[in-house]
Amino acid sequence: MSVPRRRGYGAPMGLYPETEPYDHGMLDVGDGNHVYWETCGNPHGKPALVLHGGPGSRASPGLRRYFDPAAYRIVLLDQRGAGRSRPRASEPGTDMSVNTTAHVMADLERLRVHLGIERWLVWGVSWGSVLGLRYAQTHPGVVTELVLTGVATGSNAEVALLTRGLGHVFPEAHERFLAELPPQERDGNLAAAYNRLLESPDAAVRERAARAWTDWETATIPAPPGSVARFQDPEFRMGFARTVTHYWGNDHFLGDGNDAGVVLRDAHLLKGIPGTLVQGSLDFGNLLGIVWRLHHAWPDSELVIVDEAGHDAGTTGDEALLAATDKYARV
Repeated sequence: MSVPRRRGYGAPMGLYPETEPYDHGMLDVGDGNHVYWETCGNPHGKPALVLHGGPGSRASPGLRRYFDPAAYRIVLLDQRGAGRSRPRASEPGTDMSVNTTAHVMADLERLRVHLGIERWLVWGVSWGSVLGLRYAQTHPGVVTELVLTGVATGSNAEVALLTRGLGHVFPEAHERFLAELPPQERDGNLAAAYNRLLESPDAAVRERAARAWTDWETATIPAPPGSVARFQDPEFRMGFARTVTHYWGNDHFLGDGNDAGVVLRDAHLLKGIPGTLVQGSLDFGNLLGIVWRLHHAWPDSELVIVDEAGHDAGTTGDEALLAATDKYARV
């Protein structure tokens, strides 16, 4: 286990140039779902899988730029219900019962086999880090390395912090967040309560709930302007809020014992998989010590802490992520 490295915030380093996909498609993954995927970079390079955040976000073109396109075969996908995948979670008729962590991990395996890839590096941000960690724990033979940023583990303690605990830090915003819920729903699992509103047959109820949920996220997790602007798109806002509350309100579908954290509990299963964790020192998830504990339970990991950065580790975080993918490209 390496000693955590600390970096000052703001030392700029350019990402790799923008690159366009050389192939893409819609993969039939069953349950009426078709998942959008694309590949770019070097068709004969080292395979790398990119997992976006959310749950319910999408793969943006900027994520391709964390990899040397001459060295990597870069694979991106929009997870079930998100982005260009179909059906969209924003559509009220979409069956969310077949959108779970197990379903998404099965999709990753179908995509890997479809593309003829034996093993790949897995890169994940935020929710993508949860998914990447669990995928590596349950499919260790196919993951060569992990590169994760805005690290989370999907425990119920993290959900409670982000939906209730931060109310002490942002009291005015949290009061507005609670006000959208019926009084009898304000003392329980707030994500589950919001998800019930987002499953309402009343479109106006769904829209108010989606707006209130994303307003709370915007208040608590400072992000680049583009990330906040996406919540102004009603379709994205609805799909994102519905999906994230679906996961957060159901233990991230990680099974019994997720109060303490299934992913953290099973960190020993990552033995032998090299990994790099890039984390802003001011990321609110750090209040629970999750990343530190994960690093210490995973001897093959390196932890890079970016001073004065939040959930988005900024330009210095980009530098660390590039250093990691450049290093692993040579393995």
